[in-house]
Amino acid sequence: MIGKLLYRFKVKFGHGFYTAWQRDVTRWKILETAPVGGLTEDSCEIHVLTCERDWLDLIWSLKSFFAVCERRFRLCIHDDGSVSSAGMAALRQHFPDARIVSRQEADEYVGAEFLKDYKNCADLRRTNVLSLKVFDFAAYLRSPRLLLIDSDILFFDRPNVLLDRVCDPRYELNSLNKDWGLGYTVEPAHIQQMLDFDFQAPINSGLGLMHRDSYQLEWFERWLTLPGVVGHPHRIEQTLVGLACSRYGHEFLPAEYDVTLDGTRPSEVVKHYTGPIRHLLYREGLRRAFPLLKDERSRPDARARVVARRPAV
Repeated sequence: MIGKLLYRFKVKFGHGFYTAWQRDVTRWKILETAPVGGLTEDSCEIHVLTCERDWLDLIWSLKSFFAVCERRFRLCIHDDGSVSSAGMAALRQHFPDARIVSRQEADEYVGAEFLKDYKNCADLRRTNVLSLKVFDFAAYLRSPRLLLIDSDILFFDRPNVLLDRVCDPRYELNSLNKDWGLGYTVEPAHIQQMLDFDFQAPINSGLGLMHRDSYQLEWFERWLTLPGVVGHPHRIEQTLVGLACSRYGHEFLPAEYDVTLDGTRPSEVVKHYTGPIRHLLYREGLRRAFPLLKDERSRPDARARVVARRPAV
């Protein structure tokens, strides 16, 4: 009993009381901000995958993006099957123009129809939830370009280079951020001789531009037979994205977009708070991003729009 209580205390307060307050109190204040509407621009479409743990962080991520970006790209939110009814309602309320795809709907279309001739892809999708970021994004994409934004990313200023590449019709490469380490299931050198293109590393699939033509199911079906590719469940999706970018053509975003494990620098335009530093999203990131959204909180009808409440601390 004492051991269980100590474990819960460590989970809740392991990164300090301030971090816990930011995560459990401040984070919920995003629900007091106004919805983001007018998401109709079809030159590019944002696709995101979320879960019950992350949907609130996703609202922060997307609202911080739209707070610094004047473009109102279409948005498609994919539920991994775990998002509660309260979470789904909050997403619909705060992004009323977004398409929100439930896991049940996606299983009926992607699993049963879109991948029916691609056994390896279908098998992976059934067993690996992160693979929805490959197959479901491809299946539901309605624009020639896709903007990837993970829920653990915050924007603090306009990401000029990223938007320039997304919005330039002459820019023909995929362009993603660079990972802090190799996040693939396999070392590129181990399968390079089996490929007819250079396998580029370390591509991170959390932020960047993908072209629709780089999502070729024939490619994925073949790559899933390569030794070692079907490995660590948290890395398979990123490995497939890395292969697709390498095969299609890829250029890294500039170094200031790199995923790093250090704290939030004052000059950073965007920060990817990947797993090992997720706590810094709450400790540092929310404090930086919140001023971008505070004007929305002052609107008199903001509190009336809250559709989900934070749990008791």
